Amino acid sequence: MSNKPKTKNDIAWEKLFDKYDIKEKIDREGFYKISSIQINEFREARLMTKFDHRNSLPQLFEQEKLSILPITRGDYIIGQFDVYHNFEKPSRQIHKFSFPSYISSINHDSITSEANAINAAYISGIIADFAEDEKLLPTISGRMSSEDFSFKVRNVINNQLISICVSNSQIEIDGGYEGLNSFIIIEAKNSISDDFLIRQLYYPYRLWKNRLQKPVRPVFLTYSNGIFSFYEYAFEDLYEYNSLSLVKQKNYSIEPDAITLDDIIAIHKKVKIIPEPNNIPFPQANSFERIINLCEILYENTTLSRDEITYRYDFNSRQTNYYTDAGRYLGLIYKSREKGTIQYYLTQKGINLFSNSIKIRNLRFVEFILEHKPFYLTFKLYLKRGKMPSKEEIVKIMKESNLYRIEAEKTFHRRASTITSWINWIIELTMR
Repeated sequence: MSNKPKTKNDIAWEKLFDKYDIKEKIDREGFYKISSIQINEFREARLMTKFDHRNSLPQLFEQEKLSILPITRGDYIIGQFDVYHNFEKPSRQIHKFSFPSYISSINHDSITSEANAINAAYISGIIADFAEDEKLLPTISGRMSSEDFSFKVRNVINNQLISICVSNSQIEIDGGYEGLNSFIIIEAKNSISDDFLIRQLYYPYRLWKNRLQKPVRPVFLTYSNGIFSFYEYAFEDLYEYNSLSLVKQKNYSIEPDAITLDDIIAIHKKVKIIPEPNNIPFPQANSFERIINLCEILYENTTLSRDEITYRYDFNSRQTNYYTDAGRYLGLIYKSREKGTIQYYLTQKGINLFSNSIKIRNLRFVEFILEHKPFYLTFKLYLKRGKMPSKEEIVKIMKESNLYRIEAEKTFHRRASTITSWINWIIELTMR
């Protein structure tokens, strides 16, 4: 059993499973069809069925290896289906594009929504470059009906294929672009994640594959901190949900001013060391990109509860604690308890970041990291030697830095990996 605290979704799904003997019927028949009317008895269906990542699944689904797919506008099917796909490791190369100087209605340095990310990518010519089609034009977007189709999805337990029929399920396309030789469907997210729900590409693909003679190309776009990451997939078998394979992956930025090592050394020379926080755990969050993305998400949403961060943005509950604490350690995130619920906000320091260009924003992040003694001294040693200090050397620095509630040797070594990761992030800024 999971030791995670139960959410409202967890509790409501447990009641539904009890009332309708859902697990027993899945064991007997391989799936269970459920209506939004049934779901609404306990909680609003739209809140109970949107799980964009494996981590966002209710505890009961996670324990029984279950997932859920829509099959009509008001009906769903639950089974041990393999419905997610892990993102492939992205390229380290970033292709730089300029933004038209006459466009002022979009600030490409402050993109906080999927719609603006897609629009900025199109205006700058990024989408045309990825599609390799200069004649590409925007044609469709928004909600529409899937029409009727059938497919097979893999069972995660025995690898058998299970047949599913879809009839006029609601789908949403963030961007559709047609060129001379193909039609591009884009699903966009302004959050970083490890996986995605294949349905977000497959249902739109089936709809437009049936309507058009041109090749239909499903594309997933993630945007964070000025980086547009595009993944193009192909479904090798039209009728098999799990048959997707990566065609290509490219990263782009709209960032004319590069960050140099001299820029970072200048910050290191002038930064003032601040006292270590005496009530916030030392960071255990190795992906600094995800800390930035969490700040972006909070900037867009103003406030989010711990559960909302956990279930909407591909964190498990432990990661939510690690990454929000890392933001708090840097003075960017504020935590409060309101009516028994933990809420997170950006501090004024965090909010002010988003009035800057991407370059200045990243340099401010560098400053916020290096004003902490363990990171400052580790980076100083890196500059002296031209290579990352050993874990033992970093642990020695940590032990001399009066860190909050770190005593066990294994804890020092575990947290040292965060210092290494954050310093690597700083260094990699000069390679963009």
